[in-house]
Amino acid sequence: MHKNKVFAVVVLLILISIFFVGCTENQPTSSEIKYKSIEKVTLKEKQGKMTFDITIRTNETAEAVRLWAPYPVSNENQKVENVTILGNYDYSGIYREGINGNMIIYAEWNNPLNFPNLNLSFDIWRSEIFFKNFPEEEGNLPVDVNKYLLPTDLGPTDGLVKTYSNEITEGKVTILEKATAIYDYLIEHGERDPNLNFCGDGDVCQLLQLLKGKCVDFSSVFVALSRSAGVPAREILGTRISKDGDITGAYHCRAEFYLPNYGWVSVDPSDIAKLMLNENLDINDTKVVEARNYYFGGQTETYIDLSTGRDVILNPNQDAGPLNYFMYPYAEVNGKPLDFISQEYLKYKVTFKEY
Repeated sequence: MHKNKVFAVVVLLILISIFFVGCTENQPTSSEIKYKSIEKVTLKEKQGKMTFDITIRTNETAEAVRLWAPYPVSNENQKVENVTILGNYDYSGIYREGINGNMIIYAEWNNPLNFPNLNLSFDIWRSEIFFKNFPEEEGNLPVDVNKYLLPTDLGPTDGLVKTYSNEITEGKVTILEKATAIYDYLIEHGERDPNLNFCGDGDVCQLLQLLKGKCVDFSSVFVALSRSAGVPAREILGTRISKDGDITGAYHCRAEFYLPNYGWVSVDPSDIAKLMLNENLDINDTKVVEARNYYFGGQTETYIDLSTGRDVILNPNQDAGPLNYFMYPYAEVNGKPLDFISQEYLKYKVTFKEY
């Protein structure tokens, strides 16, 4: 009887030790990997000259005109060189926005008599993003990505967003599994709205009920749902250089999530919705299946990064409130913002010439 008690105690201690070892904070978790890259590819590249030409219409009441525009910079996927800035401004400078790190070209005109104008041109080289095999083991998140878990004005992480996020990621444990589930949900339930004359405003609560929009909308929903599920995510705002000539209408937004032991992973569910609409394709069409796999971790060489973030406070600070996002040029006359969509008073043209 005594031996049986001793044996039982030993077994119990072993089980307890296994339990606590298995629950230690630093234990990596394993992911079920759906989207895989198994082949080796030669990354596609594109290079050429980009020009942003911006003109502001004023009248005799204009005393102070201020302009901010995204200033593209080099990163691991693109190289910006030979920047030229011209215009009839009284002052211009390059500034860094504090929270997101966006670079900004800023200019101001005092008592302008003519049309204020700024021309920004540069050489651009861009590489395709093609995802590698994602790690099966996930470690801890670095501290510096915690800000990508925070809510924004139009992208909350509680309430309706939390309800949807919990339902979509139910049973998913790892960051990769949760991000995959959210990406799949948007592709399977989202729809592109061709009637919007810009990239959307990213009002997540409204979009969750409609599930219809454009690129900023899809990316914003992905980011909010991901953050609500504990997955660091962010919008990447930029433009396409798919063709030579006028590309003013080619602004585009994608998203990224952070995967431990890997880094930032690009996702673009809006391009799947666009493909299905433009070519009238079913979700099970081979072309859609291939694109769905590609855009989870991949992005073409025709995409240029301009900025990131929501609720943007520019540098120097704008007089009006925070910007929903900073992708288009932004201007104020006598402290009042100009409409960037209609281009009635704030006019801009973006062109590209491939080398």
